Amino acid sequence: MSGVDRGFEPLGGETVYQGKIFEVRVERFRHADGEEVTREIVRHGGAVAVVAHDSEHLWLVRQPREAVAEQELLEIPAGRLDVDGETPLQAAQRELAEEIGRGARSWEPILSYYSSAGMTDERIHLFLATDLYDSEADSEENERIEIVPWPLAELDTAIEECKDAKTLIGLLWLARRLNA
Repeated sequence: MSGVDRGFEPLGGETVYQGKIFEVRVERFRHADGEEVTREIVRHGGAVAVVAHDSEHLWLVRQPREAVAEQELLEIPAGRLDVDGETPLQAAQRELAEEIGRGARSWEPILSYYSSAGMTDERIHLFLATDLYDSEADSEENERIEIVPWPLAELDTAIEECKDAKTLIGLLWLARRLNA
């Protein structure tokens, strides 16, 4: 649609729920044509996710995800940006050590994207980690994670089994890169 002014101005709002991980706000906006709208928005500090592989394995995790009634969702290592002053890369390095006990000598940003721009400001920063080595970090969270060293040669099967958006984005990106 050409000729449509898409600008808008925030008019303020209020927090209707404040939790440990996110807050829900009702906010108002005025668009350039004068129309005012109200939006329910989940405010989230953001997250990181890591596509980690070596010459033989893609490193995944299985964990229960109660919100979607999944007993064992297959995912790439990931976590929240919840440490003050920590960059997305530092968070990705911490999460890789906490979740699968690995570090990486080579890190590459893949992309950053909004998980669901119609309802939340959560932004996920996706990284590639290679040249892996054993590493440990203590997690203060009570996570029920099973480490899954998936054969890299069976990447297509992992993609077929996956139901998680960040994992699908990361694995499809990796498949494209490996086939390029």
